[in-house]
Amino acid sequence: MNKGCLQCTDFLLLTIALLMMPVSVGFAADEPQSPAAGLQTKLPADAAKVIHERGLKPDDILGAVSTFVPSGQYDDYMMFASGGHSGQMFVIGLPSMRLLRTIAVFEAESWQGYGFGVKETPLMNAPIGGDSQKVGWADTHHPALSETNGDYDGQFLFIGDKSHGRIAVIDLRDFETKQFADGTLMHNDHGGCFVTPNTEYIIEGAQYAEPLGGEYAPISQYKEKYRGLATFWKFDRQQGRIDIENSFAIELPPYWQDLADAGKGPSEGWVFMNSFNTEMATGGIEKGNPPFEAGTAQRDMDYLHVFNWKKAEALIAASKFETKNGFKLISLKTAIDEGVLFFIPEPKSPHGVDVTPSGKFMVVAGKLDPHVTIYSFDKMLKAIEAKDFEGNDEYGVPIIRFDAAMEAQVELGLGPLHTQFDNQGYAYTSLFLESAVARWTLGDDKFQAPEKPWTLVGKVPVQFNIGHLATTGGDTVNPEGKYLVALNKWSVDRFSKLGPLLPQNLQLVDIGKTGDTLKVLYDMPMGSGEPHYAQIIKADKLKTWDVYPEVGWNTLTQSKSDKAVMEGKIVRDGDNVEVYMPVIRSHFDPEHIEIKQGQHVTMHITNLERTIDATHGFSIAGYNIAASIEPGETVTIEFTADKPGVYPYYCLEFCSALHLEMAGYLMVKPKK
Repeated sequence: MNKGCLQCTDFLLLTIALLMMPVSVGFAADEPQSPAAGLQTKLPADAAKVIHERGLKPDDILGAVSTFVPSGQYDDYMMFASGGHSGQMFVIGLPSMRLLRTIAVFEAESWQGYGFGVKETPLMNAPIGGDSQKVGWADTHHPALSETNGDYDGQFLFIGDKSHGRIAVIDLRDFETKQFADGTLMHNDHGGCFVTPNTEYIIEGAQYAEPLGGEYAPISQYKEKYRGLATFWKFDRQQGRIDIENSFAIELPPYWQDLADAGKGPSEGWVFMNSFNTEMATGGIEKGNPPFEAGTAQRDMDYLHVFNWKKAEALIAASKFETKNGFKLISLKTAIDEGVLFFIPEPKSPHGVDVTPSGKFMVVAGKLDPHVTIYSFDKMLKAIEAKDFEGNDEYGVPIIRFDAAMEAQVELGLGPLHTQFDNQGYAYTSLFLESAVARWTLGDDKFQAPEKPWTLVGKVPVQFNIGHLATTGGDTVNPEGKYLVALNKWSVDRFSKLGPLLPQNLQLVDIGKTGDTLKVLYDMPMGSGEPHYAQIIKADKLKTWDVYPEVGWNTLTQSKSDKAVMEGKIVRDGDNVEVYMPVIRSHFDPEHIEIKQGQHVTMHITNLERTIDATHGFSIAGYNIAASIEPGETVTIEFTADKPGVYPYYCLEFCSALHLEMAGYLMVKPKK
């Protein structure tokens, strides 16, 4: 390594050297050492050679040191990212940016035995909107961690399926999906999921207006027959389930509702939701009409929807609702008459509303406006009380005067989308067209940056076309302000050539310092689905199980199953055959199952292991059955043995030295 290179990287290389050296090596107490001298005595020659040969720069080395988590040590944070059209969720460690887990949610996943015969999963009974047709795919967009007093509590995780208008509940004790809540009024959503500060409700905003309840109306009757929707799913924390019976929806004009955020602190009890296409454009490019992309961008302003959900909840309690397709619905007229719904003009084509940590301000960015607009909750309330409206929309919803509610505007750049916060008084907004993250100051007394309030202070380029972004604790009352992750839609030239379909690029950004000193530390390719949004929680808030609490655990009900046994047996009742099968390293019991063609088979398989990571699997070749059975778990599998023959079954997880010997035979005797 030449002297100039040594001088430019002294400190950073020494840092690496100290991380890599044996603990028994150190400086002599009476020998002052320069960084270069320390480097020469501590850094292994091979490491210095690699740094030199690869031409690593100081920022490269800083990124490596900042994100390196040694084997056996754990990440400080967990990021839960939506999986896009994979239909799943991703768990990513920070700062390592390692993909630690895929959580199977809306789509089958063979490693976890999810969707291949195991009954203890909501995927086994997942029709679309109450129909008999089973759902085979999903498009997950916006995850939400459960909150207590406005802080992530690490107990539950929610995710919406834009393609079918569903919500899923994930229990973070075992990172498994427990429930689907499928609305019967709309076929799609985008503004899902967002939670109120104590997870009383999970908020879901529909995206594309349609006739409610699956009814038909021609597009020519768009204004009269089509509607938008906001759904408030009641969550029962004790049961860990959405209480569909006590959930409700609010009918909205046929604008296209988008993302939402719940008020906190002084604004608790209110919810804010974007909308676009207030033009009520109906497209029809094939008929010579303006396409949606043009028709929905004619006006300079769209409408920020403002809901008083406490009042809406009181209306439900007072039976001031109608029932449509078995779901409680507050009509648009009732929402207006009872003071539940208001509008505020917002920048055109907005895509995100974010409440500041103090709960005093709401930040909105319009994709076609270079500013973010900040609304004051206090000013908004005063305008409502004073009826300081600029009129009503076409459906009678009061429109709060823009200048009466607006606190400030900050010019950031091209294509602002989403905003997150830290604990230093800064906000961070993604700039899609500019491929950058803008850092700007809040005029908020909860956290105060040293610069002037409502001021752009810096930007960091990201690669490329950033959509959402997430900061540590960034949606809570107490953000932590250490890292930011940019979820970039394009990666272009960042990774190896992989054909025309490229991974997305998740970039880790250091936001721990004040001012404009933002630095990209790491590029992470995500080659599965399209993560849209993420939330980041301190890892020590998660209280996960190492093994299930008792042998014979039903993971869907989170309780002891009455089907667990310590010894195998087969119970026959006419054409019904029930198999009780304990598994342990390295055998199944029984290993021979003889049945007749056409008989109905129910298998209860229990993993007797109590050792961490002692997972077993079960598969029957020819019957499309796969199960992952974690320590203590009991799974139930049902099938009709309609195909005669001999079918081996075996353990799917490499569980012991005699793993290959962990097998058996299902023998289906022909009828004739």
